[in-house]
Amino acid sequence: MNEQVWWYTARAAGIVAWFMLSASVIWGVILSTRAFPSRRRPAWLLDLHRWLAALTLGFVGLHIAALVADSYTHFDLADVVIPLASEWRPVATALGVVAMWLLIVVQVTSLAMRRLPRRIWHAIHLASYVTFWMVSLHAALAGSDRANRLYQACAVAAVVAVAWATVYRLNHRGARRGASRDGRAPRDSLAAADGHLAAARRSRSDAHVDCSAP
Repeated sequence: MNEQVWWYTARAAGIVAWFMLSASVIWGVILSTRAFPSRRRPAWLLDLHRWLAALTLGFVGLHIAALVADSYTHFDLADVVIPLASEWRPVATALGVVAMWLLIVVQVTSLAMRRLPRRIWHAIHLASYVTFWMVSLHAALAGSDRANRLYQACAVAAVVAVAWATVYRLNHRGARRGASRDGRAPRDSLAAADGHLAAARRSRSDAHVDCSAP
């Protein structure tokens, strides 16, 4: 086996994780604005958003595992889970470590969305934007491929796309909200999409039961 295989794996997994995160953030913006009105929103749109987030976590895990296994940079487990523990580009590495923990928190709270107060879940979910920019800085400061022209072009495209999506989200933050009479915060559109998905699944289940009845 090539002794540099883990180094190449770490680099490739990190880049793919960054692009998956970019796609997840952009798709989240699409779900939370008027791009797909709730009455026309199929269940697979929310499933795709969750799938992209899961892929991001998967490639982050591969990125970390490959760094620990690689002998070129000599990372140990503490270096990749504790901010500033690494002696190799400590600030750049710390940005990636903090972004990893933020990503985990966002994903875990999303899975537990129905058990959390809506305001808390939404505030935590907004950390996805912070995570993206921290990962972008991590890639720019620590990535060994930053001098590659193709990498630079893809990085610029990802940053511009997410920056545009962020501005668009801020300009349409009230588009999918309706204030309730008692002044409480309305349901977030992603939460509403989750409700539509659950209702669709219940409808399919009921239809199956009806069709199988004698």
